Amino acid sequence: MVKLEQFSPFSSLTAAGKSRLREGLVSRHGSSQVPLLFKGQAISGAYFVLEGQLRVYSLAPNGTEATMYLIDAGETCVFALNSLFNDLLYPAWVQAVAETTLAFLPGPLFRALFAEEPVIRDLTVRTLSTLVFRLMAELEEVHSLKLNQRLANLLLTHASTAGVLAMTQQQLAFHLGTTREVVARLLREFVALDYVETRRGLLVIRNVAGLNQVVSQG
Repeated sequence: MVKLEQFSPFSSLTAAGKSRLREGLVSRHGSSQVPLLFKGQAISGAYFVLEGQLRVYSLAPNGTEATMYLIDAGETCVFALNSLFNDLLYPAWVQAVAETTLAFLPGPLFRALFAEEPVIRDLTVRTLSTLVFRLMAELEEVHSLKLNQRLANLLLTHASTAGVLAMTQQQLAFHLGTTREVVARLLREFVALDYVETRRGLLVIRNVAGLNQVVSQG
């Protein structure tokens, strides 16, 4: 079982910090079926991904979802940290992309580690900085790229080294902030060009150069 202490900076905590961490840490499991956090929810601690991946997303009045950023193994949710330190309600929704294991640090524990452990203060600052760049990159992509370019870029940046992306058309639509019908139409165009192959619940990239051309030229 993966433990939080295997990840930096928790592996660099002092002996007292590691002892405090073991006493207060709570493990949780997230299913992809239901949101883990809701907009307007009070935050009682910090969340770190041990295995799997979380998706932080916004929800429009018409029900359309749009991914704001992803949280991978070893990372934490900066929105939760901001809500925790500033006594704010959570500003978005969070859902596990697949079965995900989380380490939950109750608020008093994380605040104590923040006060006593320089590596935790460094982690918090770096997490804030990383999120700013991620959100800026996402905003720039939304405003500068057409939807077919964004889809091609999503395939290229999130597929495995074997060129496989285990996402349904609905999940792709949620990520891009559009409808499944639009994604299906764009994928049919990619399939006709032999850029991708569609299978049940996943996509296989057949032509990386072709997708890169879509990203660069639209």
